[in-house]
Amino acid sequence: MKTIIITIALIISSLLTAQTSFEQGMGKALGLWGEGKAKEASDLMERIAAAEKNNWLPNYYVSLINTTEAFNPANKEKVPAMIIKAQNAIDNATLISPNNDEIMVVQAMLYTVVLLQDPMTNGVKYTGLVMEQYGKALAINPNNPRAVFSKAEFEIGSAKYWGTDTKPMCAQIEKSIQLFANFKPETPFSPKWGLDRAQEALKGCK
Repeated sequence: MKTIIITIALIISSLLTAQTSFEQGMGKALGLWGEGKAKEASDLMERIAAAEKNNWLPNYYVSLINTTEAFNPANKEKVPAMIIKAQNAIDNATLISPNNDEIMVVQAMLYTVVLLQDPMTNGVKYTGLVMEQYGKALAINPNNPRAVFSKAEFEIGSAKYWGTDTKPMCAQIEKSIQLFANFKPETPFSPKWGLDRAQEALKGCK
């Protein structure tokens, strides 16, 4: 998950000429996250979301920050609060932008966090929910590299647990890398993370 932070931090270099308060605020929040100040970044994104009531991106990043940080073992004690904050942000973003494949990817990631808290209890239910979200995201946009990669990454985890072949998932990770190469974000702040993670995951396939 650290590669997400690194990738997003690189966005900042292209935003030095930002003029609007929204652009300045988003750039500052992403910069804070890139510096490892996740809570400060999340808090600032929440303030931006409160001001930009018709823009789904601030809430998206609140959810992405908290979901990503929840995977970090160092945040074990904070995970329950992070899950609540991330889910609230996802719900708010979805109200603004329904049927958004990028939001669905983060929802699937958050369900994965919940699953990992108690795999024995949550495994069956949340595996289904994770796959449902990735399925919906890919139905909307089959060329979303984050959806293709994240689904394959999740399936690899399951395959390793059950001792099944991971080659089909590795092929999907390779496909996602090709999709990343052709992906063009709609705005400077649109989701664009994932390539580094996919490249690293592919190395583990070989």
